Amino acid sequence: MAHGPNYKVKFGRRREGKTNYYKRYIYVLSNATRLVARLTNKNVIAQVVAFDPKGDRTLVAAHSMELVKKYGWKGDTNNTPAAYLVGFLAGLRARKAGITKAVLDIGLFTPAKGARVFYVAKGAIDAGLEIPMGDVGIVESRIRGEHVAAYAEKLSAENPEKFERLFSKYLEIGLHPKDLPKHFEETLEKIKRDYKDVLG
Repeated sequence: MAHGPNYKVKFGRRREGKTNYYKRYIYVLSNATRLVARLTNKNVIAQVVAFDPKGDRTLVAAHSMELVKKYGWKGDTNNTPAAYLVGFLAGLRARKAGITKAVLDIGLFTPAKGARVFYVAKGAIDAGLEIPMGDVGIVESRIRGEHVAAYAEKLSAENPEKFERLFSKYLEIGLHPKDLPKHFEETLEKIKRDYKDVLG
């Protein structure tokens, strides 16, 4: 650790890599409602959060495990289609709570074109939430998982052994990866039916 009269110890959450205090400062100044998108090794989490001097208030939230438990999702819980569905679900819940606008908060994530975190925002936008977002490399076919399906089909023909190894979890739960786009549409429809009062 550095020493000296001018050395300042960073805040604990900064040392742990959890908070960028400059970004946090900007968010607080703007007083904007935030769509907080987070990716873990296994899941996608989306929360709509409002600033409060006593601590942030989570207004609505959605988690990729909900897709599995409530909507029968059989795909990965942290892939691109799951990210979109979680964002869509959070967006619908935000609208139901009377929230119409938000800004995207990606935390310490380094933005890159086509990153999954932006598909969370895309889902929320498609649900009717107004979120400013430029060209972040959204590819419509990736939302439905067509890239996964195409790769799986190619691999099953060229290297069946590798296909079975890479997609073992899909096959265990009874979903052939080539059917992922269809399964995505079915799951999306289930969510829409649950929130038909919001969608009109």
